[in-house]
Amino acid sequence: MSTSASVPLLEVRQIQKFFPIKTGIFSKVTGHVHAVDGVSFSIKKGETLALVGESGCGKSTVGRSILRLFDLTSGEVILDGTRIDSLSASALRPLRKRIQVIFQDPFSSLNPRMRVHDIIAEPIRNFGLASDQEQIKARVVQLLDKVRLPKDAGERWPHEFSGGQRQRICIARALAAEPDLIICDEAVSALDVSVKAQIVNLLQDLQKELGLALLFISHDLAIVEHMTHRVAVMYLGRIVELADRTELFSNPQHPYTTALLSAVPVPDPKKKAHRIVLQGDVPSPVNRPSGCHFHTRCPDVMDICKVQEPRQTIMPSGRMVACHLRQV
Repeated sequence: MSTSASVPLLEVRQIQKFFPIKTGIFSKVTGHVHAVDGVSFSIKKGETLALVGESGCGKSTVGRSILRLFDLTSGEVILDGTRIDSLSASALRPLRKRIQVIFQDPFSSLNPRMRVHDIIAEPIRNFGLASDQEQIKARVVQLLDKVRLPKDAGERWPHEFSGGQRQRICIARALAAEPDLIICDEAVSALDVSVKAQIVNLLQDLQKELGLALLFISHDLAIVEHMTHRVAVMYLGRIVELADRTELFSNPQHPYTTALLSAVPVPDPKKKAHRIVLQGDVPSPVNRPSGCHFHTRCPDVMDICKVQEPRQTIMPSGRMVACHLRQV
């Protein structure tokens, strides 16, 4: 896959998000959860960047920080040349339409007391994208057709639809704001396998038709390999490798990436590589290991890994990897 634009639509620069831990009757801050710690990447117009990693690594926090559902501890988020992380609510409002989100659970992300028509029409009204009710109605019908739902779906309630159909409604609602970027936060993980494929194909078709950029947050590497341009691998709040999809899947450079890819199922058992089973659990983001955060589980750990944090090395291909093995 290739992208037509060279200038980033979105730039994320060294963002951090720490959540305070408060105890006692006076809510004294006794520590912090380091959910995101120095994450940087960019997304071009029409590009899909996947953000992958184990549960709890900070993927969703990155997405919600970009959306300003959380205020950053530090760092910058730049949308098409405008820094949005420090804007006031009133200044940010006109820009919100440009970044929309599809959440993981289609059963809880739709208002059960609103008909589908009103759910999809809400962002059209909020952002003033239609001048009268007839235009709104026509736009809703158009969006239902884009996500391959019947015209009469607008008169029904969310509980009358299956999980895959509800996620299509969520996609239509995101498209209603005419965004440049959609953040897909585990958008297919709650769906059956066959339905996942349908939703992924729909997103790809819409991306080609509308020129959308996607931030695809997922732990399903089989789907990531199918639909993305580049992949960023997160571990304990940091990106440890970022590369073109083909390069990353064919030749991973970070031991954590190698372990993740070794667990991806393949159709032909004869082609299955050796499975790497990581020892122990992911450390707590409250009390992280010194040096490289992955050293407590890394099969290739060296003495330097335990005391010194690896720098992010940019290889000739443009791949970024943060590992002492690539610096010796």
